[in-house]
Amino acid sequence: MLIETEKTPNPATLKFLLHRPVMERESRYFVNKEEAADSPLAVALFDLQHVTAVFYGRDFISVTLDSPSLWSNLESKIIMIISDHFDNDIPLLVENSEKDETKDHDEEDDVILQIKDLIDSRVRPAVARDGGDIVFQKFEDGIVYLSMRGACAGCPSSVATLKQGVETLLKHFVPEIKEVRAI
Repeated sequence: MLIETEKTPNPATLKFLLHRPVMERESRYFVNKEEAADSPLAVALFDLQHVTAVFYGRDFISVTLDSPSLWSNLESKIIMIISDHFDNDIPLLVENSEKDETKDHDEEDDVILQIKDLIDSRVRPAVARDGGDIVFQKFEDGIVYLSMRGACAGCPSSVATLKQGVETLLKHFVPEIKEVRAI
């Protein structure tokens, strides 16, 4: 299996491009081994010392270490773990554990639907190229709350991306928005 690596704006996170589907829908983000219990691959990655987060995108996996200086020691080990996992046809998630990270609300108003559509169509594809994801959490009192995952979580440029990019875009199309905040 060919796995390419790509740097992300977050120096502690590396994106592993698999050139095959990883997640059929949405994404998954784990910040510790306990949270990853339903994913054999994430558990194996957390077994490596210094792994602090694992993110599954549509066709890539992002891994975050507690120190960017450790990539030279761990990159090849991570590639081997990912390659062995997929070469042995081990399920990514245990049966029936795939979670839809978005929250469905039967009575969502038009503003929330518009926000979600903008995030899904314009924001998420852009941040996925950098090994991350931004997911809508809620809209309350004019404030949009978003969850930053993968390379976006803890990235030095994430505040600028959130405020100058995402907030500006959303305010342009949805005048009810006063501010965008990360959870």
